[in-house]
Amino acid sequence: MSQNVVVPGGAWRIWGLAVAVYLLAVFHRSSLAVAGLAASDRFGISASQLATFVMLQLLVYAGMQIPVGLLVDRFGARAVLIAGTTTISLAQAGFALADSYPAALVARVFVGIGDAMTFICVLRLVAAWFPVRRIPLITQLTGVTGQLGAVVAAAPMTWALRELGWTPTYLAAGGLGLVFAVALVLVVHDAPTDRILRGDRLSWSGIRSRLAASWRQPGTRLGFWTHFTTQFSATTLGLLWGYPFLVRGEGLSSAAAGTLLTLMVVAIMGAGPLIGWAIGRDPWHRSTIVIGVVVAIVTIWTVVLAWPGQAPLPVLVALVVIAGVGGPASMIGFDLARTSNPADRVASATAIVNQAGFVASLVLVIAIGLILDWRTPGDSTAYTPGAFRWAMSFQYLLWALGLTQLWRYRRRTRAALLAEDPDARSRMTGLG
Repeated sequence: MSQNVVVPGGAWRIWGLAVAVYLLAVFHRSSLAVAGLAASDRFGISASQLATFVMLQLLVYAGMQIPVGLLVDRFGARAVLIAGTTTISLAQAGFALADSYPAALVARVFVGIGDAMTFICVLRLVAAWFPVRRIPLITQLTGVTGQLGAVVAAAPMTWALRELGWTPTYLAAGGLGLVFAVALVLVVHDAPTDRILRGDRLSWSGIRSRLAASWRQPGTRLGFWTHFTTQFSATTLGLLWGYPFLVRGEGLSSAAAGTLLTLMVVAIMGAGPLIGWAIGRDPWHRSTIVIGVVVAIVTIWTVVLAWPGQAPLPVLVALVVIAGVGGPASMIGFDLARTSNPADRVASATAIVNQAGFVASLVLVIAIGLILDWRTPGDSTAYTPGAFRWAMSFQYLLWALGLTQLWRYRRRTRAALLAEDPDARSRMTGLG
């Protein structure tokens, strides 16, 4: 199979360009984080309307995962990655030129569509170009590198918005993507033996059967619940509610809260390669690592929420570090999907898994807002520590559902592996 073939130099060159495109997509996704005030002034919108940009982008990203997975299986990673990069670049240009709130919303929808078309493609290229034993580590390195996009977006965008203004800044960001699209056309091949790969044509019945076949695999479902259960805590903290929780719920200064959220990104980046190495060395215990990470996240949140008054700073440091580990742990779900499905269905299975964590995060983001409004009616500027304890406790419902399903499909996945290969456990344990 092509995924066992490495072309000297070629694999790393193609991965490097593909992961640079993914980093750029995360940059585009995160670019509004430092442009909130500028967006409010430009479009004359309220805080809730500004938040709609984030919510809409999350919703589009999650909703596009399965269609993108099917497109990758049909047309190949190269073609879809080029299309995604072009889409997100043109969308940012549209955002640069938008002079009304509805036009800006439409532009951000297409930013979300282009963003959704990158990560699955990169994972498909990793599976095609690298040896099986190295795929988990390269997958984690892909995720870690993507996180840099959020970090890189902050300082350059802040400087550019101040010095150049809205339209030139976003036009420049969009133009950079078009340069990468040209590079993709010239450099990337779908596999070591094929520049362009095409799958079978898909009818509606074929789409249904493909998705059903992927979902029937216990490993796909285990991957789905892995992504669902591990990711939402860190995503919610980093996306919207971390700063208000730390400042108003835990009494930290703005600077301290920002430092802790940055530390969470560092934890994500540091844990990724370690988790990739661990699951590559011992694939049988991938779900054990997942359950251990989730239990650790639940435990540290329980300590923080049960602490009398405001939790000490070391405890909050432990919270952001442990919650951050959930990010790379969620990527174990992709490895479970990859090893449970044939090559022509990997992108579809990966798409099923990839939407899980974002759906959970979207539910949690909305639930926290509703609970905060319920506990502090009539004054959204006076959220109390008690209100945040109620709101953050909603996570326990998601953890309970996720852990139940993890345990359930862990048993089914292992049973299926042993039925197919009685020596699977000894073969997959402690590979060294």
